[in-house]
Amino acid sequence: MDLGDRGCSIKFCQWCGAATKHEIPYGDDKPRAVCTNCGKIAYQNPKMVVGCLIEHENKVLLCKRKIEPSYGLWTLPAGYMELGESAIEGAVRETWEEAGAKVEVLSPFTQLDIPLIGQTYIIFLAKLKDSHFSPGPESLECRLFAHADIPFDSLAFSSMLVTLNLYIEDMKRGAAGIHYGIINKRPGTSPSDIHDFSLDYHWMR
Repeated sequence: MDLGDRGCSIKFCQWCGAATKHEIPYGDDKPRAVCTNCGKIAYQNPKMVVGCLIEHENKVLLCKRKIEPSYGLWTLPAGYMELGESAIEGAVRETWEEAGAKVEVLSPFTQLDIPLIGQTYIIFLAKLKDSHFSPGPESLECRLFAHADIPFDSLAFSSMLVTLNLYIEDMKRGAAGIHYGIINKRPGTSPSDIHDFSLDYHWMR
């Protein structure tokens, strides 16, 4: 699916409420939702997901999801960035909301683009400020996992699988790097499918 088609999901104008038509505006190369009344163009851009990979006593904190998609599967605490906050602020907020944990961010760890579903993930390495954590409203359970016990077959999203695999590889080398990658999913694949994808580009520092 061409990401240009994503604008076609907007049926009504967000400014005046009139119906939209879907066409390629002058000077553009992708179809957009254009208001039939006021002529304004609505653009849909990729969503930013931010979160934390929390290290504590050689273990990693994961949350079991209480919501769809991927109910009952494990993930790093993460969620959509809000307007008015930085990526770090969003990651700290999501960690508190999902895992009841206060954290100190140490460094960026991964940025993973998933063009097919219009998402970018930014995950930071972080540490607990104290030993307390507890599941928030969107989590069934929060648990610290030793590296060998991470439930790779029960992870919620391909981005989490890639992030945790990169982390384990880095720990074997003795130091965490900073990673950028592009995850390509096969058209028609569920966004939460952790098997049918490829990491087609990977840069590490």
